[in-house]
Amino acid sequence: MTRFLHLLKDTVKIFIIFTGCTLLFYFGLRMMNEEYDQIHRYDQPEGKAVKVFQWEDERLIDRLSIFFRLGE
Repeated sequence: MTRFLHLLKDTVKIFIIFTGCTLLFYFGLRMMNEEYDQIHRYDQPEGKAVKVFQWEDERLIDRLSIFFRLGE
């Protein structure tokens, strides 16, 4: 009987440690997620940013011709 109680006590300790570590990991990930949700990734760039794409007035037929020739 003593062996069974010792085994049960060890099993409960391992279960409590596992549950505590799991909760710590879960809430740590939630805190990190909340922190990164507040960062705006798509804000306008600041400083000397250069616009990469400029729309030119091209006709659709010219664009299709370039597409078929170059495969872009």
